[in-house]
Amino acid sequence: MMDGTAPHWVVIAFALAGVASVAIVGGVMTEIGPWYEGLRFPSWRPPNWLFGPAWTTIFALIAWSGVIAWESAPDAAARERLLALFALNGLLNIGWSPLFFKLRRPDWALAELCVFWLSTAALVAAVAAISTTAGCIIAPYLAWVTFAGFLNWTMVRLNGPFGARKTQARTS
Repeated sequence: MMDGTAPHWVVIAFALAGVASVAIVGGVMTEIGPWYEGLRFPSWRPPNWLFGPAWTTIFALIAWSGVIAWESAPDAAARERLLALFALNGLLNIGWSPLFFKLRRPDWALAELCVFWLSTAALVAAVAAISTTAGCIIAPYLAWVTFAGFLNWTMVRLNGPFGARKTQARTS
């Protein structure tokens, strides 16, 4: 495990590897296909092409803030808490995609997103407590997850209820 004396480039590489792993796994779990395109969307939904650049920017901000917070952490215990919060948040970030896209259950994804949002808020608060700069850098992540949650909630309202019969009917 990295300690507070790790070279700067090692901390950067570790942060980039972490966010890249979350991005790749989440991306693999995201299928924009007939089922998804058959859903009803609110008029304010961003176009599909915007999600890639938005998430890429968010992941870069997460890594950048993580490096600053790690290097600003006062001790090993603070770094361990940061690592735990980043890991939990990454797992919850990944968990949303298979629920929504693979299982075709936006309602379950919305429930998971509530926990994901809480972990994001906790992560932003923990990072900001260590470094105001890092907190400001990661704050757009919470805004984006909040927006995504509202979009998910709206899609559940427009398309629910979800379940085996409705999912099969839409794919036929």
